[in-house]
Amino acid sequence: MSKVLNGLHYTKSHEWVKVEGNEATIGITDYAQHSLGNIVYLETKEIGEEVTQFGELGTIESVKAASDILSPLSGDIVDVNADVIDQPELINEDPYGCWMIKIAIHNSDEVKNLLTAEEYQLESK
Repeated sequence: MSKVLNGLHYTKSHEWVKVEGNEATIGITDYAQHSLGNIVYLETKEIGEEVTQFGELGTIESVKAASDILSPLSGDIVDVNADVIDQPELINEDPYGCWMIKIAIHNSDEVKNLLTAEEYQLESK
């Protein structure tokens, strides 16, 4: 069974988000990295670009498949994790420790559209 952390919010497309004040840290879930297999490539939008809730944030590729990464919330990208861009295989080792993007949140009410840890566990069975 995949690991799901409490205190985070989740999307049905298997992204996680940690909200701290007006900033959101985004990555993919353990379930997503496990389903993809060995991750070999990651590309994200750049700092300063705007993303919309459930809009495309980037692309992740593994030896098995390529998949879009969707943004859990709307906002402006304020940081990109260069370590995982350079070494995307790190995501396989620690999907919750290896965030991809940080955004300045436009509308905190959008959190209501996300799943709790408990809801996500039921969803991803």
